Amino acid sequence: MVLAGKIFLVKEASEIGSIAAKLKGFKSEEVVELGEKKVPLITEIRDLKMVGDDLHGVFSQDFLIEVSHHGVVVSTPITSEAPFLFSRYKDSLLLVILEKKLRANNIANQLSKILFITTGMVVEARIPPEIFRRFHEENFEDTKVIFFDDVDIPNVNKLSLYGSGLANTSLYVDYCGHGKVWYIVLKPKKYGIIVGVTRNCVVTMFSKAEREELVDYMKREVFPLIGE
Repeated sequence: MVLAGKIFLVKEASEIGSIAAKLKGFKSEEVVELGEKKVPLITEIRDLKMVGDDLHGVFSQDFLIEVSHHGVVVSTPITSEAPFLFSRYKDSLLLVILEKKLRANNIANQLSKILFITTGMVVEARIPPEIFRRFHEENFEDTKVIFFDDVDIPNVNKLSLYGSGLANTSLYVDYCGHGKVWYIVLKPKKYGIIVGVTRNCVVTMFSKAEREELVDYMKREVFPLIGE
């Protein structure tokens, strides 16, 4: 199963203890009508706990989805659960949400509202282009896929390279002259997994792995790139 997560930056100077106090016991409810029934849709923070110096929890939210039943579209409530953690790295407070990009972005905005009343206080973590290129070049032999953005060739939005010998290609040097490294897929030998990383800190594990392995990779390999 593919595992995905995204790293965010908390802009407001906050201690993890105060974050925990604001999130503890949070629960909101919206009642919707489904035919003759009234159904509560609940958003809540569950399983909040300190693990070492990190604050772990689960963001649980009910949704309505539409499913077809014998040709009739029926609205059905479901519950989505996304593990998250707040972790301090040097002077930054980072938030990891173990979900795919769009859902993680939505949860980050909701957590910003819960903690700071408004959105925009929890923002995307970014890796500077030059730092990301250096990280890639330090792992040249492990890289299998590279995407470039901010391309200066007219009518070309992105460039890509695939293969096991990308370190030895003149195309790589040429593409670096036209764009910035945006996304890489690599198989680092010391981890033995296949992982994709973007410059806005979306990390995806394509190999069979546990959530703890994804978080460990983020903390060991990606946090330092943000911190620089």
